[in-house]
Amino acid sequence: MADGIGKVYLIGAGPGDEELLTVKATDVINRADVVVYDRLVSTGILSKIPESVEKIYVGKNAGNHPVPQHEINEILLGKALEGKIVVRLKGGDPFVFGRGGEELEFLYENGIPFEVVPGISSAIAAAAYAGIPVTHRDFCSSLHIITGHAKNRDNLDIDYDSLVKLKGTLIFMMSVASFPQIAAGLVEAGMDPYMDAAVVENGTMPNQRKFVSKLCDIPKVIAQYHVKSPAIIIVGKVCALSKKLDWFSKLPLYGCNVLVTGSKKTSEKLLGQLSKLGAYAVEYQCIETQPLDFDIDIEEYSWIVFTSSLGVEIFFKKLYENKLDSRYLYNKKIAAVGSQTAEELLKHGICADFVPSKFDGKHLAEELLRSGKISKQDKTVIFRAKDGTRTIVDILENNNIHYTDIPVYEIKCIENERIDISGFDYITFTSESCVKGFAHSFKNTVDYTEINAICIGEQTAKAARAYGMNTMVADIATVSSMLEKIIEIYRTK
Repeated sequence: MADGIGKVYLIGAGPGDEELLTVKATDVINRADVVVYDRLVSTGILSKIPESVEKIYVGKNAGNHPVPQHEINEILLGKALEGKIVVRLKGGDPFVFGRGGEELEFLYENGIPFEVVPGISSAIAAAAYAGIPVTHRDFCSSLHIITGHAKNRDNLDIDYDSLVKLKGTLIFMMSVASFPQIAAGLVEAGMDPYMDAAVVENGTMPNQRKFVSKLCDIPKVIAQYHVKSPAIIIVGKVCALSKKLDWFSKLPLYGCNVLVTGSKKTSEKLLGQLSKLGAYAVEYQCIETQPLDFDIDIEEYSWIVFTSSLGVEIFFKKLYENKLDSRYLYNKKIAAVGSQTAEELLKHGICADFVPSKFDGKHLAEELLRSGKISKQDKTVIFRAKDGTRTIVDILENNNIHYTDIPVYEIKCIENERIDISGFDYITFTSESCVKGFAHSFKNTVDYTEINAICIGEQTAKAARAYGMNTMVADIATVSSMLEKIIEIYRTK
């Protein structure tokens, strides 16, 4: 590599499901200075790009190229000449109708070093998520991937006669608009108009739609159900296996639409689990958490109380910044408000001495007193959110327990672009702050009585009810229990 010249990595982002991004692709993206990405790169994958990385969107729609190809080439060249590590991120595999070869030719001609990281092609993955094996010994002996998008709007250059004679599985990409012409060409070349066929829209994504029909009816299906790109069309006898082999649409939350509120950090786990269960989950960031400066001198205290996993994380970060570690908590008793807070403590080598039977501040304080583990002789320090619910401190105060309340972070409502919430089956709230942040964002412009709110605990549900929402509360105040509650009520719809 010449001095002062960077390097371009041409990376396939896969078909959409963020978990199908390869390990090597993830590694390169984490080392990149710049990511130049297309329209078909999913939001889940984009969220994995470090915030420090410069992101340049060069997406294209059919017939609409706001950033022409020659300008994309110049962007890659310019950033590489600045000595930067550049990722060119394309949906699917960059060499399967992705114009990746054209971009690399340009870089080669300009002396820019490059590498290619292949991606899982949507041609294969979308079919697999629809229960369609693209090859099967009982049905076909070949697979053919064809583009239905012509260069410079010319007529399609497809050898229909050869395709029909091969009797293999045909997969047409970028063909939603042109498929009436393609179907007519195949039938004219001798293919049975009643050959099994399928359309898969948004393949591998939670909002995937699949339509299995016959070749002659696929153009009608596309029109009737308003199928849009990205979509693939499969023609071949293997499509008949879809009903038997379809696993994706049998996931417990397939077809369920969920809006996940909260801060970016707290939403991640819930979003990921919902997607794995087949739900279409959308993040709606309506609050943000900001660490505060605080005193970590705990020498005089016998009990330390943490009311959230975030509080634990911020406390230990402060500890490490002061060249201290978990040994600093020697001889202290530790209480955690719930299992997630206890799990965060374990990451730092601390096993909580007390976790209440029900994961909220009220039960923590009451059960701690009832157990006799804490007395008037004890001094307690509570690390929690600024302006959080006063339940714990009120109970300790009413029982003459000496305590110090230390805010380690504050929660602020943020302004966010409002979205249409009418299509969501459920909206999740993991704290009272999430409810308030959501309400602040919409400023009473929605009918709260039409919202099915899934709440992590009773305190959160109380806040949701105050706005008139239809509330359902997780049996245990955990993300896992919230998921179980969604599955329970979704199955009974």
